[in-house]
Amino acid sequence: MILPGSAVRVTNAEDTYYGFQGLVQRISDGKAAVLFEGGNWDKLVTFNLSEIESIDATAGRGK
Repeated sequence: MILPGSAVRVTNAEDTYYGFQGLVQRISDGKAAVLFEGGNWDKLVTFNLSEIESIDATAGRGK
């Protein structure tokens, strides 16, 4: 289930942001606003819920 604060990955291979990971900021009318942060830029992009998948943001991080 995707909720605000969830880490997600873009799964739509036709989208410019395919494979990017971000945080869901809000959900409305079957769409989610996802915040991407990278170095010196931040971008808020809206996707249909069918175009993103929930991921485990802590996977692969060492102690």
